[in-house]
Amino acid sequence: MTAQILATLLPVFLISGCGTLYGRFRTPDIRGLNTLNMELFVPMLVFAVLADGQAPLEEYAKLALGGVVVVLGSGLVLWPVVTWLKLTPKTFLPPMMFNNSGNMGIPLLLLAFGESALPAAVVLFIVEMLLHFSVGLYMLRPGTSLWRLLRMPIVLASIAGLAVNLSGLSLPGWLLEALHMLGGVCIPLLLFALGVRMLDIDFGDWKTGLLGALLCPLSGLVLAAPMIWLLDLSGLQAASLWVFAALPPAVLNYLVAEQYRQEPHTVASLVLIGNLGSLIVMPVVLGLVFVYVHSGV
Repeated sequence: MTAQILATLLPVFLISGCGTLYGRFRTPDIRGLNTLNMELFVPMLVFAVLADGQAPLEEYAKLALGGVVVVLGSGLVLWPVVTWLKLTPKTFLPPMMFNNSGNMGIPLLLLAFGESALPAAVVLFIVEMLLHFSVGLYMLRPGTSLWRLLRMPIVLASIAGLAVNLSGLSLPGWLLEALHMLGGVCIPLLLFALGVRMLDIDFGDWKTGLLGALLCPLSGLVLAAPMIWLLDLSGLQAASLWVFAALPPAVLNYLVAEQYRQEPHTVASLVLIGNLGSLIVMPVVLGLVFVYVHSGV
């Protein structure tokens, strides 16, 4: 069991560490790389997975609903805590809700369960991204136009992929292979970019960051447990929701907070300490998930 956990986590942290090490001595255009990733490689992966007829998406509807509840429910569950501690909701709640489903979630699930986990990982990633760029932006600036969301390449790729999948249209094998190859670039690049981004943030508000590192996975797991039971999820889909629920805050929270000038230094601490905390949280969660999967529940 320990070997399986290490085999899953070590590549994630090794590639991220390479990004941090490279960024320490060089100044890579990480913004340009992230733009390329989010506008080309990630949409290609999303489209390829959704358009592939081997992944019937109707089987993932319940998982998507579970992901929505975990994301939005985390904000509702933690609202009383934020009020009690007199924290700023716009600063604290988004990082608790919108997790690292791209940079960490997709690679973790692939390493833990192989290619068969890719559709589930992509579905949860799409759920988190769509909610982040709709509900998340609305939380920071009410009245934000949804037109911005609809123009995102990942949204267009999701719509196109869903249309192909649900229509039953079969794309040529050579086209799907090319799309999968392009999309495959995004996974190590997401981890590398995560490592570089770690250099941009600090421990400014470490107490709030430590609180977030505890509450982010805890709130997600508390919500995932009843949803797995209510939705009757099992096997790989249940395991995917467990991992998704325990993920740390997305680095994107820091970039959005910086753009909207919503206490970016506090959000930076939430993101950094939350991701460092995953060094403790994720081995525990993965160990429990592996036991769950092997038990055949």
